Amino acid sequence: MIQNVWRSAAPILPLLLAATLAHGQSACSSDDQPAPTLLFERFINADCDACWRDSNTAAAPPKALVLDWIVPGSQGEDAALAAAASSDALARLASQQQPRPTTQSQRSQAVANWPGLTLRVAHGPAVNNYVGMSVSLTLPANSALAWPLSGWVLLVENLPSGTEGSPRPRNLIRNALQPLWNKGQALSNQETISLEDFRAMSLPEGTKTNRLQLLGWVQDAQGQVLAAASSLCPKEETSAPSDQTR
Repeated sequence: MIQNVWRSAAPILPLLLAATLAHGQSACSSDDQPAPTLLFERFINADCDACWRDSNTAAAPPKALVLDWIVPGSQGEDAALAAAASSDALARLASQQQPRPTTQSQRSQAVANWPGLTLRVAHGPAVNNYVGMSVSLTLPANSALAWPLSGWVLLVENLPSGTEGSPRPRNLIRNALQPLWNKGQALSNQETISLEDFRAMSLPEGTKTNRLQLLGWVQDAQGQVLAAASSLCPKEETSAPSDQTR
């Protein structure tokens, strides 16, 4: 899914990047935002309509990067939450060696905030149901990390509490990609290593573009989360408060 989105969106990428530059003052980024200290992920099986409305849904811990995944269910397109389900949720569970929940599950993972490592995410306005995004990683060249580094970059829709009966605000996953960074040919006299990725991400039908946010993190080869980041749009574009790090 991730690769297919990239190939189909490639022709429109120059337009998206140009739009982002043209709207430089309104671009949304993680600049000056507090660093999350925890990944907090909720997984709901698309068959379980009641799970979305469950009054016992766990609240997000402080300083957490909150993610709400809808996992494809056994009922396929007939599932109650099928319209919001994503195969990326299955990929995420597989990466954690976790089973698909029959109803719902949650998982937390600490963010190390590795010294000297900086992660930045940014996105521009939606153009023809695509959003141009960038993710950059800077770290000391002599960092004793377990390479290769990989990450997740997620385009989410901020849904306020009460949406379709949800007792909690949600950061519903709308699209995802997974950058993979190798150390490359770092020169011995380099003080830092800088890695970047630019992509175009598609928006599912019905996504409210004024509620979009970009979330991401980078991890080492052992699965340790090194850093995380979340974008914030200018005040005039900010939607209703969401259950997330601000």
